[in-house]
Amino acid sequence: MGQHDSAEYVTIGEVPTPPADNFKKVSVLPLIFLIFYEVSGGPFGVEDSVQAAGPFLALLGFLVFPFIWSIPEALITAEMGTMFPENGGYVVWVASALGPYWGFQQGWMKWLSGVIDNALYPVLFLDYLKSAIPALGGGWPRIFAVLALTLVLTYMNYRGLTIVGWVAVLLGVFSILPFVVMGFVSIPKLKPSRWLVVNMHHVDWNLYLNTLFWNLNYWDSISTLAGEVENPKKTLPKALFYALILVVIGYFFPLLVGTGALPLDRELWTDGYFSDIAKLLGGVWLRWWIQAAAAMSNMGMFVAEMSSDSFQLLGMAERGMLPEFFSKRSRYGTPLIGILFSASGVLLLSWLSFQEIVAAENFLYCFGMILEFIAFIRLRMKYPAASRPYKIPVGTVGSILMCIPPTILICVVLAISSLKVAVISLVAVVIGLVMQPGLKYVEKRRWLKFSTSANLPDLHNDSSLR
Repeated sequence: MGQHDSAEYVTIGEVPTPPADNFKKVSVLPLIFLIFYEVSGGPFGVEDSVQAAGPFLALLGFLVFPFIWSIPEALITAEMGTMFPENGGYVVWVASALGPYWGFQQGWMKWLSGVIDNALYPVLFLDYLKSAIPALGGGWPRIFAVLALTLVLTYMNYRGLTIVGWVAVLLGVFSILPFVVMGFVSIPKLKPSRWLVVNMHHVDWNLYLNTLFWNLNYWDSISTLAGEVENPKKTLPKALFYALILVVIGYFFPLLVGTGALPLDRELWTDGYFSDIAKLLGGVWLRWWIQAAAAMSNMGMFVAEMSSDSFQLLGMAERGMLPEFFSKRSRYGTPLIGILFSASGVLLLSWLSFQEIVAAENFLYCFGMILEFIAFIRLRMKYPAASRPYKIPVGTVGSILMCIPPTILICVVLAISSLKVAVISLVAVVIGLVMQPGLKYVEKRRWLKFSTSANLPDLHNDSSLR
């Protein structure tokens, strides 16, 4: 995924471990599965790609899309995450390149996008269980189920990131195994000709691209936990590389099995259909295993996303962008206020449908990614001598060229969004534009306390980089 380059670089400033940060750090294996759950969590949610475009385009999309989007985003995350190994991640990148105002906008859009994304997982969890427990399909039982699930998983985040990391490993293994079994069971029924079915006149490009985009983004989310990672300058790039392989195989293989082993009925390919495929191929026992794996996967995605969102708020508070109380940790080292805010956002948004949630979070995420690409190129030009323990082996021109394909994709995703999603998302953006000056006014009037951690490097005032 690049090169380890430490020759003759000026160091921005090492981040010493603050006294309060005496908690156990996350190692490589848990970090791989945290990234896996930030991005994927398994093939649950990819079914709509077949409904939207048919088997051939669905399979092609999950092979080609990683080269257009996932690999560039993972590479940028590896370079920038090792350049700024602190909580806050992409917020710090943008603030360092474009100033604190735009850093705050990045933080607002990506946090809101993450919370919207997290609202998906209770929805997906219940969609996979409702075929076995019909009462969870709607009404008060579904509402109570969403509430209970959110509270339990939020408590798990409160107990510590190390616990979350190893839980992610166990859940990941449990979620992947039934698809391996399903692959072996399907071998006698596979017909390769089914993989080539395509009808360009009946493609829902909006659903297709949003499904691909949602399932293959969020590689940068792990950067907001960089301050909690053991030796992040080496661990982060390595974990991103292995997670990328795991994610792509985790999508492509189940799609290959499902589309090749059964006759095509595009209308059936929707949330939860893999459990029906499992029953047809292996029987009720495999269906129950897939449903349990889906439930476990959504638990893993929830806790990973909430960890990222809450530590982002902690990192922003340490940079003085949010009131100081956001930086307070629980006795387990977790950002208590950030967790409570993130959980509240999930509960408020969980009433939306799957497709509405995906489209809304994609729209906001696109704006945030544009700022990240600009920050990445800007820092390459502004601070070429800064320490980059992991550097993508391209120059400034190569950096710009690498960002062009994903930027074009962003423009396409934004262009095909529905009017309802665009209006809601733009209102959210405007709220962020106004909120930052409002918080500055609150700070000026001393209604709330803001402070910047002395343990963090100040890139703007580091004269050695001028």
